[in-house]
Amino acid sequence: MTRYVIGPDVAIRLARDEAVIRDEHQLLAPTLLRSQLLSLLYQAVHHSEMTRKDARRLLEYVRGLRIRLLGDRVLQSVAWTVADQLGWPDTFDAEYVALTRLQADALITMNRQLADAVKDLVTVAPIEALSRSDETLRTALARERDHLPRARRSDR
Repeated sequence: MTRYVIGPDVAIRLARDEAVIRDEHQLLAPTLLRSQLLSLLYQAVHHSEMTRKDARRLLEYVRGLRIRLLGDRVLQSVAWTVADQLGWPDTFDAEYVALTRLQADALITMNRQLADAVKDLVTVAPIEALSRSDETLRTALARERDHLPRARRSDR
């Protein structure tokens, strides 16, 4: 089973596309995903970017996805370290990176700046990875890990 950490941007995209996640993939996210997702959808409605009905439909779709939500002390500690290491002003994105380091095979994000910032800390995968088979992914992720600095690989 391949484990992916997703953020609210990916969750919304999956809902818009009505994506079906293969059984061989597991989705993970920090517990803050719920609040961030709700806030993003509320803002979209508030700015007339979507209707309230559409926002509720997307929210219900995401709630129906099998996403394992985590947020323990270890995750928070690693998030603090990641945010400090990267000089970030808060720990929100760092929680996604920390969870990837601790329990996942890769981070999926639609945010290119975030992907570039963390590419030396964790494996970053495209959203299309969720529709690929585990065998194809193992090969791609192994190639990606071979290019990470040795210290990062030993953390796993």
